[in-house]
Amino acid sequence: MNVPFFLAEAGQRNQAELLYVISNATPEGKVIIVCLFLFSLVAWTVMIQKALEMRRAKKLNLYFAAEFKTQSHVLGIFDRRLAVEGCPMFMVYQAGSFELDARLKNTSGEARKKFVSLKGMEHVKRTLENTVAQQSLKLESGLILLAIAVSGAPFLGLLGTVWGVMSTFGHIAQQNNASLLAMAPGVSAALVTTVAGLLVAIPSMFGYNWLVHNLRVLTVELDNFAQELVSKIETEYLEEK
Repeated sequence: MNVPFFLAEAGQRNQAELLYVISNATPEGKVIIVCLFLFSLVAWTVMIQKALEMRRAKKLNLYFAAEFKTQSHVLGIFDRRLAVEGCPMFMVYQAGSFELDARLKNTSGEARKKFVSLKGMEHVKRTLENTVAQQSLKLESGLILLAIAVSGAPFLGLLGTVWGVMSTFGHIAQQNNASLLAMAPGVSAALVTTVAGLLVAIPSMFGYNWLVHNLRVLTVELDNFAQELVSKIETEYLEEK
């Protein structure tokens, strides 16, 4: 027995059955299938984009953290005027450094003071907290579309199934023909919308949970880095009284 030929024949048969089932769907069911197909495209686009974005952010955070640990002064990287686009940790560092630099500048703006006041240190802390929150929200943007796909796609598919079954039974009642041959095409076509809804929701659910986990990891890393940065700033620039 030729196994590849058997598998190819089975695949062609399943494809023909699927096309037959979809062709027997009601106009409403076909509209719902098209909507679910568009939902699927959006969900996969979001998953791929966010996965690449978080992967790049994680890699850049790793490089920046290693560079930051080699600096003898907190403002060492800031004074070099480096820019690292797409690195959340650098954005937190840059915001904190800008605020610290502003608090250390004299009224003339020419030289830095040796120490920063306790009140100025509180401003630096709030700036770091706000930047961490902003970067977390930036990484989280777009995940709401996956949440909508996870929760909405099965219900949309169920709507198509209920509508299709209702239409099928209504048609059978009008024709006074309750045979299996009359019911099977309509019922099978109605069920395909539920299958389409699950095919959208299941990958979106796995992708959403994976992305949320990575988002939490990145947020914790940003919080830890902000605390480490505050500790180094206090050690270097906060005057002990």
